[in-house]
Amino acid sequence: MSWERKGLTDLCDWSREDYEVFLGLASDYKRSLDSTSGRKKDILKGRVVVNLFFEPSTRTKVSFEMAEKLLGADVIDWSSSGSSLSKGETLRDTAWTLKAMGIDGLVVRHGRAGFPLFLQKLLPGVAIINGGDGARSHPTQALLDLLSATEALGSLDGVPVVIAGDVGHSRVARSVARAFSTMGARITFAGPKSLMPADVESLGGVYRPDGLQEVKDAGIVYLLRIQKERQQQEEFFPSTDEYHRYFGASTESIPQGTLIMHPGPINRGVEISSAVADGPNNLILDQVRSGVAARMAILDLCLGGVA
Repeated sequence: MSWERKGLTDLCDWSREDYEVFLGLASDYKRSLDSTSGRKKDILKGRVVVNLFFEPSTRTKVSFEMAEKLLGADVIDWSSSGSSLSKGETLRDTAWTLKAMGIDGLVVRHGRAGFPLFLQKLLPGVAIINGGDGARSHPTQALLDLLSATEALGSLDGVPVVIAGDVGHSRVARSVARAFSTMGARITFAGPKSLMPADVESLGGVYRPDGLQEVKDAGIVYLLRIQKERQQQEEFFPSTDEYHRYFGASTESIPQGTLIMHPGPINRGVEISSAVADGPNNLILDQVRSGVAARMAILDLCLGGVA
């Protein structure tokens, strides 16, 4: 197996072959998590990885930290509030300081779109891994979702996938649509027009303005949380009750056997009912488990010297 990428800022230039290499390694790591004796590796022993999160995170941050430690890396959890940034230091100077300390990898989440690309140019030789930037991209979320979906279905070739909700403010939607469509899925976007980007069909799917009640053939319904923290105005739809009635997943709106996915955290009674969230066809907790394995695979590929 060969791998040339030494970082992950987005999935724009990933081929199907790239995804297949990733899936093979991630599947191996996921199986290893079932064995407490065999899951810890020394692949990143001696490597220093910094987690640099400017936005709140539970799943992404914790799973990266767990993945890094399981691979044997030395992990630094960096906080902007307790650093020189709070004293007026620029991000550029902070980045240069970290590089001067001899770090090998930097996992970053930032509210500004394109920030990981800025760091990649600023810090050549450091593996920059994007943990989410603005509403632009969240590549490792898409990769863990791809792992869960392909394990559940075997293949995404020809599978109808509906991505429903606040697509306009979602970095997850963009990355998931790109990854799933490259692997053969047929993407449809659903949700209020007010929550769709103007270029929604350029994301690799078609838009349908009707509610989830009209979804008949979906193999997967991927639900998105309403991103209130990124919205510049208050009213994108009349009420959460009306939103749930037309675009929320309920036992009435989701066909039997359709798989449910959600990047978390979920808002019960808004984009998903409790009956669906706790039902037998959801992959939500499996996505969390896939998150550790997927991030182990990416860290291995970008920092482990795979040849």
